[in-house]
Amino acid sequence: MTNETMTIREMCDAFDVTPRTLRFYESKELLFPERVGQKRLFTKRDRARLKLILRGKRFGFSLEEIRQLLNLYDHGDQQFTQISRTIDIARERLADMEQERVELTAAIDELRDQMKWGEKMIASLKHSKKAAE
Repeated sequence: MTNETMTIREMCDAFDVTPRTLRFYESKELLFPERVGQKRLFTKRDRARLKLILRGKRFGFSLEEIRQLLNLYDHGDQQFTQISRTIDIARERLADMEQERVELTAAIDELRDQMKWGEKMIASLKHSKKAAE
């Protein structure tokens, strides 16, 4: 491997992804590896893009949002548009995640209450069964 390019196997090892994942991102026009015969060679730019793709997915961005943000890199304004749009999408996603957390906390609390009720019922039924014996 040179510092400039990585093979698909090296990318998989470095980023803990599968070859299928890399081919999928390539088909979605998120990555643009160089082709040498049948070999795909990923550049520093591809590596940077993959880091951003994986981070965006972790935060719940859609692949289309990620693709659009990556395409803003070459906008010619020192990444102002790209960073501004990323912050806008991140704010929306953060609000969604915070709402999901509220809903999840409520569901967890309700499930705990239901489990306590169930445990009390089991204890009561066991006590009734022993008393009847």
